[in-house]
Amino acid sequence: MDWNRALTALLRRGVRTGLLELTFADGSTEVFGPGGPPATSVTLHDPDLPRKFLARPDLAMGEAYMDGRLTIRGDDVRSFLAFALRNARGRRLPSPLPQLVALAKGARSWAIWNRLGVARRNVAHHYDISPELYDQFLGETKQYTCAYFRRPDMTLDEAQAAKMAHIAGKLLLRPGMRVLDIGCGFGTLALTLARDHGVEVTGITLSEVQLAEAKVRAREAGLEGQVTFRLQDYRTVTETYDRVVSVGMMEHVGLPHLRTYFRKVADLMPEDGVALIHYIGRWSPPDTISPWFNKYIFPGAYCPTISQAMRVVERTGLILSDLEVWRGHYERTLQEWLKRFDANIDRVRQLQDDRFVRMWRYYLQAAELGFAEGHLVIHQLQLAKARGTVPMTRDYLYPARNS
Repeated sequence: MDWNRALTALLRRGVRTGLLELTFADGSTEVFGPGGPPATSVTLHDPDLPRKFLARPDLAMGEAYMDGRLTIRGDDVRSFLAFALRNARGRRLPSPLPQLVALAKGARSWAIWNRLGVARRNVAHHYDISPELYDQFLGETKQYTCAYFRRPDMTLDEAQAAKMAHIAGKLLLRPGMRVLDIGCGFGTLALTLARDHGVEVTGITLSEVQLAEAKVRAREAGLEGQVTFRLQDYRTVTETYDRVVSVGMMEHVGLPHLRTYFRKVADLMPEDGVALIHYIGRWSPPDTISPWFNKYIFPGAYCPTISQAMRVVERTGLILSDLEVWRGHYERTLQEWLKRFDANIDRVRQLQDDRFVRMWRYYLQAAELGFAEGHLVIHQLQLAKARGTVPMTRDYLYPARNS
């Protein structure tokens, strides 16, 4: 079969916006689209890529870019991905393909069984790499989660501090409270809550690299008596905590384990407990993450819709006392991370090989576009066990406005 011709025919039918100049491995070039942005020029260096694109486009594109078998003029990954996303949006499949695709996606979602050992391996895949790599792009706070740009002129570090302050406000902390941080990362949030609010924090993680650094940071901050970090899965925690916080971790739970996750959150708190769950969700109907992301970046990850999360929360007895949807914040966060990554690219290349560097740049830009052009958003669920624990209005979050 002539796979070049097959791909050309598909693109002729499917490209509705932008411009694509595509050069095949045999040197022939085709141009697709009406013109205008996003415009991209791509060269395929592997004659087998058209066949792979037709079979598994998302995975094939990412792997080909990582391996150098696909190059983009000016290395403008963002325009290439924007072109692909905009032309894929709203594409209608002939019946009964939509039903078959939905069944396949549902099966993949429920196939994500993150048992204890599997969860540990999945975390290690992404997080247990050189801790210095994260120093190159996360900023001074070293938080690997979405920042909160309360003002457009905020720096990344200011926005990360604003995020922690916002979360602390929603937790309604009082000195002496015991707080559990599920998926504590490098420990910044736990240390900040302890220092600024006089609470005792236990942070748990499945990353040995993050655990080691978090312990060092606690010691350097003089907070070892107030903050404890442990290598532990949330399912094995047995103590009771006044507050539970989890930022950027629920995406790694997996759809089959959502009920276990929220049931554990409920069981860990007394009747006046409050939890704040911050995670990547989606505003579209349920869907799986891209095969490329699942294979190379976040194995076992799943971004739930509000309907999926609440269907489980409602069965735990927890009360949804506040729901907040962040739009635009993660796009900006990822843009800032990429700027820092590129500014420190020479050091990154000393730490990792060229294939990893290409993979990481592709990941940061694909993730940004997943929020800017796709269906991803940040959800913050504030959950309480008793009706009157959380104030009736949000005024408590903005005391300066009410003084």
